[in-house]
Amino acid sequence: MSKSIPIVVLSSGGKDSMYLVETLRRDPAWRIEALVTTVNETNGRVAMHGTPKVLLQAQAEALGLPLTVVGLPEACDNREYENRLARALRPFRSRGVETIASGDLFLEDIRQWREASFQCMGWRVVFPIWGTPTDELARRLVREPWRVVVTCIDTHVLPEPFLGATLDARFLDALPGGADPCGENGEFHSFVCNAPGFKAEIPLARGDTVLVHDRYRMIDLRH
Repeated sequence: MSKSIPIVVLSSGGKDSMYLVETLRRDPAWRIEALVTTVNETNGRVAMHGTPKVLLQAQAEALGLPLTVVGLPEACDNREYENRLARALRPFRSRGVETIASGDLFLEDIRQWREASFQCMGWRVVFPIWGTPTDELARRLVREPWRVVVTCIDTHVLPEPFLGATLDARFLDALPGGADPCGENGEFHSFVCNAPGFKAEIPLARGDTVLVHDRYRMIDLRH
């Protein structure tokens, strides 16, 4: 019997990342070693998602997985991104891990950028959920035990009531025409507080909302 391949998962804490974790856990070919998340080192939050480290840690604990948090500067170019991530991933390489998984679905330019970046770092990147139809994926994510909360919206696409909403059938039915049901064009970002494999649902408290870059509105979710 062949051994499973050790892998780390690039995670934002959002729906695509958690669906990726579920997909890998169902496949005996893989063994997840850890979640790896990049955050703004100034505010300790995931870029665009606004998710704080305390919630990322709670999510990792709910999954029973280690978490590596990599701080990035406010203005981070590709070279700095690669240097910091490569440094953070070094301990995994010393244990024989050389593959990282990303939850991208269909944006070819993002995939090509990741492939080039991780090649520079000496890592192999794989895309296990690439090509999953977003309408089908969104409908899966509204079923129990999934609970996905919208943490950020593009106000040029979605109105204010979508912010802080739970991804459910009503949410999907209310999306404007042309909006991707998984928000893959940046319409919205999310945090998963319950999913298959979670020991328990992560309780959330809603804080203030802030406007970012003149069009993106985020909600401050707290544990």
